[in-house]
Amino acid sequence: EMQNLIDSINERGILTPLTVRKITGTEYEIISGHRRFYAAKKLGFEMIPAFIYELTYEDAVIAMVDANLQREHILPSEKAKAYKMKLDALNHQGQTSCQLGEKWSVTQISEAANESERQIHRYIRLTNLIPELLDLVDEGKIALTPAVERSYVNEVEHADVVEEIRVYDATPN
Repeated sequence: EMQNLIDSINERGILTPLTVRKITGTEYEIISGHRRFYAAKKLGFEMIPAFIYELTYEDAVIAMVDANLQREHILPSEKAKAYKMKLDALNHQGQTSCQLGEKWSVTQISEAANESERQIHRYIRLTNLIPELLDLVDEGKIALTPAVERSYVNEVEHADVVEEIRVYDATPN
């Protein structure tokens, strides 16, 4: 996919500007467009079109997560981390802003993402897995439901599961 993006940018240029926020006088943080930035950098671009927005850290996280969730191919681990980041940012934003009046909940995230609350909870649970187990989920070797069930045990037991998978060449179901 990255090579296709590089080829496309090489042929047509960057059609959609990056979204960035100013951090200091000369420093900017990319909110949306990390892959386009990387592809342009590989091609040797010195200038890249970008929209600059004044965003708080929490607003930047929410915008970044929303942009990433719109990608065509997103790994379960990416979705899990994105939903967790968004929930944390929205809750933190709710704690510091009198204008919101209430904290965001999984219900509100599920409505925005067009996924059930249960599914949002399940993805967020994946963030409790050790990286080796999460990689197996991303590779499709462990389905979402067994992975979520594994997320309730401690890291030592996670490591034992990884070892059993390696020894027996079998995955939980």
